[in-house]
Amino acid sequence: MPVILAGGSGTRLWPLSRELAPKQLLPLLGSDHTMLQETMLRLVDVATLSRALVVCNDHQRFLVAEQLQEIRSEAAILLEPADRDTAPAVAAAALEAMAGGDDPVMLLLPTDHLILDRQAFWTAVAVAVEQAEAGALVTFGIVPDRPETGYGYIRKGPAEPERPGECRRPRAYGVERFVEKPDESTARQYVKSEEYLWNSGIFVIKASVMVAELEKFAPETLRCCRLAHDGRVIDPDYIRLDQEAFAACPSDSIDYAVMEKTARAVVVPLQCGWSDVGSWAALWELGVKNGDSNVLSGNVLFRDIKNCYIRAENRLVAAVGVQDHVVVETVDAVLVAPMGRTQEVRDIVKQLRDSRRDEAILHRRVFRSWGSVESVDRAERFQVKRIVVRPGAALAEQMHYHRAEHWIVVKGTARVVNGDQVIVLNENQSTFIPIGTRHRLENPGTISLELIEVRSGSYLGEDDIVRFDDMGGRAETEP
Repeated sequence: MPVILAGGSGTRLWPLSRELAPKQLLPLLGSDHTMLQETMLRLVDVATLSRALVVCNDHQRFLVAEQLQEIRSEAAILLEPADRDTAPAVAAAALEAMAGGDDPVMLLLPTDHLILDRQAFWTAVAVAVEQAEAGALVTFGIVPDRPETGYGYIRKGPAEPERPGECRRPRAYGVERFVEKPDESTARQYVKSEEYLWNSGIFVIKASVMVAELEKFAPETLRCCRLAHDGRVIDPDYIRLDQEAFAACPSDSIDYAVMEKTARAVVVPLQCGWSDVGSWAALWELGVKNGDSNVLSGNVLFRDIKNCYIRAENRLVAAVGVQDHVVVETVDAVLVAPMGRTQEVRDIVKQLRDSRRDEAILHRRVFRSWGSVESVDRAERFQVKRIVVRPGAALAEQMHYHRAEHWIVVKGTARVVNGDQVIVLNENQSTFIPIGTRHRLENPGTISLELIEVRSGSYLGEDDIVRFDDMGGRAETEP
């Protein structure tokens, strides 16, 4: 049973990756498909692994559901009500996998990995499944081709006996120990010794075995996840874990919570053209380069540049005399960093979060179940947004304590509840919604509704909102 771990914020690929639109939901590798979609499409290689469970953050559910629909996937979506790292996500997935009385072997796949050699990958998975059926907790170790300080390592233990006639079959090894990210000198020693593998974060584990090991090594995590799963609500689109119980879970990775403590860990070496696409430098390595080893995307003009990654999303970017640098432009931010320091982008994101700046969380255009909203302009006491509502869709009835809103229809038809009034607006018509007035917006037409919203008031934050009903199932203060 494939379990796709689609959470995470992808901070090292800011400004393209944001908390509400992280790297796994973006097309980063020259394909029309996002990394989530590429991961799902990889599953069609093996018919027995066609049934999947996608675990994602509650705030990302609209994009996840839409992207699965685009590739005609019928995977179930399990929502995490809060960010609690991979241990609670895996625990909840294991409980859901066993909910119908089954006890499947789970293939736990992060969504943000690149795998070029699918045949080699699935051959290794077959070995891992055999080990998992026998009760092992199997992880995959990537055979390193260079010293790498950005990955954790696994030191191999004794190998399983080699089977006659299967000399090319991957072998499983015991795990001697997990190792934290090393410095460069230590990483060189690891690669030279051939005893160490990169920790991939991909696992094959039987659901009941995962639950038993959690009970032994992370009982509080399992207890909270049991309560969250017992209180789950299943609707046509999502499996919603109980918010209060899940929020009480300790935040921990599955590596720290279980894998580094269990005596049942096994590692299968893997050579499959793997990358976790964890930084802009990694994207440069994977990209198609010109004669001067530059990877260029979008509207880029250049002169005398070498070994650069330059990405223009909206505007012209011009570069002269630059070497070994990353330049990434989006509509509201520009990143410039030396190629060797792209791992430090996460520190910029931390600064943005500490300053409570929106650039860490969302792009100017944010997708919702009913359509999208895009920030156009903002100053001290006003904000302008472009709202698109799909045919037949509606926003929740709501009210604001500190802002008034003026809606102007530029395309389509709007049905508006404005206090005690219900009015229909066509193109070039508008309505004003005073502070404290209950209101609702709906598109009753057959084409998309587009309108401009002008907010004015003393406070324009997204948390100034009270929702009285919600067709999309959003939390009360979600933007």
